[in-house]
Amino acid sequence: MLNVPKHNDVLKNGDLKSGTVTMETVGRLAGVSQVTVSRALNDPKKVSANTLKRIQDAIELTGYVPNMVAGALASKRSQLIAALVPSITNVIYSDLMQNFIDVIRGSGYHVLMAETGFSQEEEQAVLTTMLSRRPDGILLTGIHHSSGCKRMLLGAGIPVIEVWDTTESPIDVCIGFSHIRAGEEMAQFAFERGYRNAIAVSAGDERALRRKDAFCTRFGKLTGTTPGAVCFESGATIERGRNGLARAIDGGFRNGLVMCSSDLLAHGVLIEAQSRGISVPGDIAVMGFGNQDFSAFTLPALTTVDIDRKHLGAQAANALVARIGNQELPSRSIDVGFQIIPRASA
Repeated sequence: MLNVPKHNDVLKNGDLKSGTVTMETVGRLAGVSQVTVSRALNDPKKVSANTLKRIQDAIELTGYVPNMVAGALASKRSQLIAALVPSITNVIYSDLMQNFIDVIRGSGYHVLMAETGFSQEEEQAVLTTMLSRRPDGILLTGIHHSSGCKRMLLGAGIPVIEVWDTTESPIDVCIGFSHIRAGEEMAQFAFERGYRNAIAVSAGDERALRRKDAFCTRFGKLTGTTPGAVCFESGATIERGRNGLARAIDGGFRNGLVMCSSDLLAHGVLIEAQSRGISVPGDIAVMGFGNQDFSAFTLPALTTVDIDRKHLGAQAANALVARIGNQELPSRSIDVGFQIIPRASA
């Protein structure tokens, strides 16, 4: 139990009465110096268990919130990690981030997460705000950033992990997979399954478009038939999947494989096919990307590409913590790979 000093001792500066609780207030309540409170907050291992408990009780009693920005200026550690993701509602990113956060939290850090919406301009604006909080590390999605972003990150001199893509020249470390190779392997799979006609339905973000372009190029080389494409400027939705198949059919597509840049688009294609009485995979076949939770339970079950998002998120967190600790990693570019999951739709 906390041995609380007399109220007059605690309130002699009027701090609790005025609503301003300081580190000195916590120290007086705990019966220790302000220096000891600071030491307990910044490096608890240097304080005895009994003293730490009294300080924690005093903090809980007063509601004191340490000024971590000020602490970061002195210790060069804020215990914050900034994470920038394109979408917080897309399960592909939410799965990755949940496992990233779990590992980060277990390492004693907290995550500030922000949505950038697939926009380099928004990413740069968010990054500017995040860096003002002096995070100890940054998680970014993708490897393509504005020149302003790169300058800020290089100037900040803190560890950076780029996820969901690979490059031989990351800002610091990248962990992901090749979108070009994923598109090519989707084309190879379609060819080996006997499909000689195809169309691609793609969202507008640059990674989706890279997969689409790689698929079309490889499929064209394998078959001598250049696939058509329906591309949307914005993100993937079931509605856009339905519209994508409708536009493909209006453009003359009848039989073959529909390559979708995401499972959401593929789900929409399946719904539109069913509404038109088109048999899958009898009349058309459908491939998605992402292996989302619903993909095994569509009708028919969706053939798709799986990336182990949970493993990727945990690996990114471990790599970032290691870099914050100035540890060298075996490689600055880590490829986690992908796997095509054959199901009934193709």
